[in-house]
Amino acid sequence: MTTHTISPCLGFDRQVEEAVQFYTSIFLDARIDGMLRASVDTPGATTGEPLLVDCTLAGQTYHALNGGAHDRFNDAISLVVTGQDQAEVDRLWDALSADGGKPVQCGWLKDKFGVSWQIVPEVLPKMINDKDREKSKRVMEAMMPMVRLDIDALQQAYHQSA
Repeated sequence: MTTHTISPCLGFDRQVEEAVQFYTSIFLDARIDGMLRASVDTPGATTGEPLLVDCTLAGQTYHALNGGAHDRFNDAISLVVTGQDQAEVDRLWDALSADGGKPVQCGWLKDKFGVSWQIVPEVLPKMINDKDREKSKRVMEAMMPMVRLDIDALQQAYHQSA
């Protein structure tokens, strides 16, 4: 049986090199693994320009393509990043929303390239999946109006006495 790997491919409109440099500057375990330059003019790159860039972000392999302007990113897919504490959540949030990125809601943002991200505190899934449904409900109710997630406020909701 053949083993397959699955890697996301993000399509950009002539911004692939800028985007990959931006993403690899944010994550600690990140690198550019390779770059393929266009050998002929394409809708997203002229001869000699970057066409496909392979990179690793936080241990996950990605491909980034200068594919042209035919498609835009939307919220049907997002990249989820777990932050260990509020400082890391804030650092990731600030970096990914910089220079034209837009905060959305419930820990979601769009970066300057239009890619949707979810910046999730490491403790959130445990609180939301607690067997005590009242605790879980309070956390969800606290989270829903938030834009950037606030770990202290989520924990206060979680530990609140009934």
